Amino acid sequence: MTDGANFRDSKQQKDNFESYCGYHQTWTGEPINELTQTGPGTPCGDYLRRYWHPVYITTELGSKPQLIKILGEELVLFRDKSGRYGLVHKRCPHRRASLEYGTCENQGIRCCYHGWLFDVDGTVLEIPGEPEGSASAANVQANVRLGAYPVKEYKGLLFAYLGPIDELPEFPVYDTFDIEGMVMTPYAGPFNCNWLQVLDAIVDPVHTAFLHQSQFSDGFGELGEIEFYENKKQRFFGSASRRVGDNIWVRVNELVLPNFTQAGSAFATDGTQQRYFGRSAFTRWVVPVDDEHCIAYAWGNFGDRGDPLEYNTPEGMQLIEQGELFDRSYAEKQASPGDVEAVEGMGAISDHEKEYLVSGDRGIAMYRNQLKKHIRNLQKGKPPPQPGILAGANNGSVIPTYGSDTVLNIPGADEQRDLLKSTNKQVMDILFAADALSGDARDQSIITQLRALE
Repeated sequence: MTDGANFRDSKQQKDNFESYCGYHQTWTGEPINELTQTGPGTPCGDYLRRYWHPVYITTELGSKPQLIKILGEELVLFRDKSGRYGLVHKRCPHRRASLEYGTCENQGIRCCYHGWLFDVDGTVLEIPGEPEGSASAANVQANVRLGAYPVKEYKGLLFAYLGPIDELPEFPVYDTFDIEGMVMTPYAGPFNCNWLQVLDAIVDPVHTAFLHQSQFSDGFGELGEIEFYENKKQRFFGSASRRVGDNIWVRVNELVLPNFTQAGSAFATDGTQQRYFGRSAFTRWVVPVDDEHCIAYAWGNFGDRGDPLEYNTPEGMQLIEQGELFDRSYAEKQASPGDVEAVEGMGAISDHEKEYLVSGDRGIAMYRNQLKKHIRNLQKGKPPPQPGILAGANNGSVIPTYGSDTVLNIPGADEQRDLLKSTNKQVMDILFAADALSGDARDQSIITQLRALE
């Protein structure tokens, strides 16, 4: 080969490769620290501590104390012999021994090291080993308390409030907590990454068309028309309307700040059969363990308006949560990734600075911005809004929710985008308009109006 040919070949090779730019993109971006850092003393951690969070599954708490970690705090969860639940700081205020090795008594928990006994609210009940009338013991009992948080058991989940006790909010009761004929089974889904990465997916309807089509149904593979909604600066929706034959399937994903999520069914609906206001496959909270781990605590919802009863198994709830089983080989994960692989693959904490958000990410941008506003307002002394503000005037303490599936028989051409968009809007308008109703009256009003759209 001549020198000229070599020159031409090397020039052609350079021309072919000149669009490669890896060398210039090796820097690592920063996370959104304002939202990703949730430990004690952080702005987001302080904000999250103003809400009730599920922290454990009731049936998994035995007779021994359990060491857990929530919002970056190591805590000890226990049930005393009288049946009361306690959640206390890990270390005994006497000599800092861990109460995970303590003993559950008829009233409270006793430290293994010197036998100090604490009530579920942290009161020092007994100080063994001190002489009768000990002034130092009396001083401790008058002035020292073990750090403790309120715990509430509800339908198989244990909830805790880790914030200032003088700001203790009402426990939020959503309408999906009590749907006739629904079986609710608690489950926990662990993720080895920051909570924000897991929460993002609920207002990201686009990802289901690519990540979940083969796992749930062919209908999920239709992108359809995506719309995003914000309601009362507390609630966000990603609504997808898809054409499936002669039907239009409207699926509504829902996020109530800070971390409550619902969606449509996972397996009950594929868009081929009519369905009117079918409810969520899960009722779910994404709870930070620390900045690099989180747990989705939830109820799987089974019955005519939820997912089929045959999925009410540990494996079935993993499929509902993320499309695949959690414990799989690397080869299986590569062949069919689920939500765990997608969000953990971003790293323990995603470098959000390198994200390029597009129109399909508008729901994510909307809720993140509102989270920041709530956090900054709290730093200025304004408490964040509680979910109870979402209840309609006649609802009392029951909070209306919208995570759902509706499949309407509305024939039309596949390319009729305007029809998909208008149907989407009509469905959402019907859901919003029923806020002042509750229970069966709300459901029947919504269902009647949805049927009228056909």
